[in-house]
Amino acid sequence: MTQSHVTAVEDDEPELLRDQFRQLLRYRAIIAAGIGTGLLGGVWFGMSNADTYVATSQVVLRAPVNDPFNPSISQEKTLNMGSERQTALSSSVAGQAAKKLGWTGTIGKLQKDLQVTNPPQSQVLQFTYTADTPQAAADRANAVTQAYLDLRKKQWTDLRATMLDGQQKQLDEVAKKHDQKIKELDRMPDGAARDAEYGVKTNLLNRINELDGRISQLKSLDMSPGTVIRVATAPGYSDGPGLPMSLGLGALVGVALGLLAAWVRLVFDPAPRSPGDVARAVRAPVLGTLPRGATDVLLAEDHTDARVAEEYRSVAFRLAYDQRFADRRRLLVVAPRGSNEAAVAVASHLAASFAETGKDVLLIEADLRTPTLAGRLRAHAAAAPRWSNPPEGEESDWPRRRQLSVDAGESGSFGLVPGERVRNVARALTGPRVSRLIAEADSPNSTVVVLAPPVLNYADALALVDRVDGVLIVCDPRAVHRTDLQRIRELIGGAGGTVLGAVVYTPGRRRLRATKQQAARRGAGGGRSGRAAQAAAPAGTEEFAAEPEQILVGDGSDTVALRALRAQDLRTGDIHAGDR
Repeated sequence: MTQSHVTAVEDDEPELLRDQFRQLLRYRAIIAAGIGTGLLGGVWFGMSNADTYVATSQVVLRAPVNDPFNPSISQEKTLNMGSERQTALSSSVAGQAAKKLGWTGTIGKLQKDLQVTNPPQSQVLQFTYTADTPQAAADRANAVTQAYLDLRKKQWTDLRATMLDGQQKQLDEVAKKHDQKIKELDRMPDGAARDAEYGVKTNLLNRINELDGRISQLKSLDMSPGTVIRVATAPGYSDGPGLPMSLGLGALVGVALGLLAAWVRLVFDPAPRSPGDVARAVRAPVLGTLPRGATDVLLAEDHTDARVAEEYRSVAFRLAYDQRFADRRRLLVVAPRGSNEAAVAVASHLAASFAETGKDVLLIEADLRTPTLAGRLRAHAAAAPRWSNPPEGEESDWPRRRQLSVDAGESGSFGLVPGERVRNVARALTGPRVSRLIAEADSPNSTVVVLAPPVLNYADALALVDRVDGVLIVCDPRAVHRTDLQRIRELIGGAGGTVLGAVVYTPGRRRLRATKQQAARRGAGGGRSGRAAQAAAPAGTEEFAAEPEQILVGDGSDTVALRALRAQDLRTGDIHAGDR
């Protein structure tokens, strides 16, 4: 049996999360589509990376220094690894590598599959190249590495040559001045002036020695830009994750994608997808979740599944132990909108369930627009209790002196006040006869079940709310919106009634087929004649007999029934001859 009782207030966060997860699992098609998309993506990723090979080479960089063993010289301050990485990725390096490889494509295509990284806290550049074959990956990685080293060596060499040229020019000028000064000193006599010129000559000589030292240092520099510490070799296996791993990753991504899509669909779905949603919308408990097809027939004994009768009995017992219903025992059964067939089935089953407990049950069909119960239930004429018949001389269109008894099999029997077509529905429902019929059914053993048209289709149910008080909403969660349930609760509360709970159901295949046929008839038989045929033949009427002719009380076909009397009735004389 399905879970049939959901409270209206759910403050437990884990329970709310579990309920939401169960709601997500209702969108199995969306989740399956997400998984399928993930698997297809995994197959594509695995196939596209099946022939992908990666080769790697590494270079330790160094700057030209006179004494590489001098600990005071910091290579980290001399080299800027960010600039070196950008140089390695430049088109100049790619152009030199293309010449070495005999590359016939564009430089950009050669650069596309190259990656240059710098491990943290190191002067190492790592060249990684991805190609379709192992040997091509190794050759291109080595070519790019060597092209980078050659470019850096050329840059350092050109810089040294420029500096040497500058130093040599300065040396030549100073040496020329020194030679001229020597010639001048040879012609000057001894004295203070000659001693001053000797000082100038000494300074020029010191400058010549300094420039000679700088030139010697520049010529002695080691211009090697770095050392290759790892030569790229042809990899022996593909770098791709493989088809099995790609399928696994694709499945995980697909599950996440499917759950995300299902969650988005759930957020924007206006229909309540669970009994918890219905309970939160009506702010009342869900008293029962009927099995599939439980509303196809009107009496429990006609069902082949015993769960149906047990579920209806459980709903009746929950109502009986609800203090709000137990005080007055008046129940109004309504549907939100559309077809009223499910509400008809629930009302008749509940009437049979209350009758099974020994209650004097009266089922009132307050649907005066399309009444069908008299022809669909096993009803026959019976003696009506005094409180169900109009007083002598009272004239009313509905209900007339027509009390039927319905045989519910092992559950017993219950009274039925069938609906009839009237000219003014609002006047009939708000008349004193209906009020007296409902209000006087207050004996300790009596129960009244009123069936009204859908609340959002007609206002008939709202005319009865203040006299019945307790309202039971019957709905298919997949065919109603949360806003509809909230509006029904507001309308019932505004009319002075109370929502006792809700009963949710899933239509059976026969009911769905009848609904589709009814929709087809609406599309094909437009106009007044089509609407009249629709009203005369509701869904599922092919399995029920036509409504019998009206049976008049007192024509010999009815029987006399005993009624339990209270002592206060005898004391006040509130007893009619028809009740004896």
